[in-house]
Amino acid sequence: MIQAFRENKDIHRTTASTIFNIPLEEVTDIYRRYAKAVNFGIIYGISDFGLSENVGITVKEAKKYIEDYLKKYPKIKEYMDNTKNIAVEKGYVETKFGRRRYVPNIKSQNYIIREQAKRIAMNAPIQGTAADITKIAMVKIEERIKKEKLDAKILLQVHDEIIVECNNNIKDMIANILKEEMEKAATLQVPIIADIRISEVMDK
Repeated sequence: MIQAFRENKDIHRTTASTIFNIPLEEVTDIYRRYAKAVNFGIIYGISDFGLSENVGITVKEAKKYIEDYLKKYPKIKEYMDNTKNIAVEKGYVETKFGRRRYVPNIKSQNYIIREQAKRIAMNAPIQGTAADITKIAMVKIEERIKKEKLDAKILLQVHDEIIVECNNNIKDMIANILKEEMEKAATLQVPIIADIRISEVMDK
């Protein structure tokens, strides 16, 4: 999976090829949709029932997809188990930058509450690190805008998106700044690729 990210491949299509044992060129949109649901669902601790409801397959099929996924990517299972153990031991988990998310319910006597806390523990370092990277990029972008005295301003952050308003005559310059600062906001095992879109209106 790391190699797929490094080669800037379609990660969902690559995952589909891996867990369904089919050549990459034979991966259909349906298989890609299943793989995408598993890729995102796993980090939320999705159940076989939850996956089956999400993509419209049987619970038995969903269970097999999750099992096959974790067999093909054993390091992900290792990460999940290690992260839960850290949460139980310390009462919190951390992002790559050391920001903590406390999960006091990880030791709850209530099974449902405890399992929810485990899902939070697994997901928080991933989502939290992504949020940290976005915020670092925002600070760097704002610094560049001020330093270069550009007629532009950050309007909004939407998840991992940063929306900047600027004069039309400097749109390409701003786009380059956005791409540069977002892609170098953190050093990871895989490259950070920022997609830039220029539009006259805010849309999807």
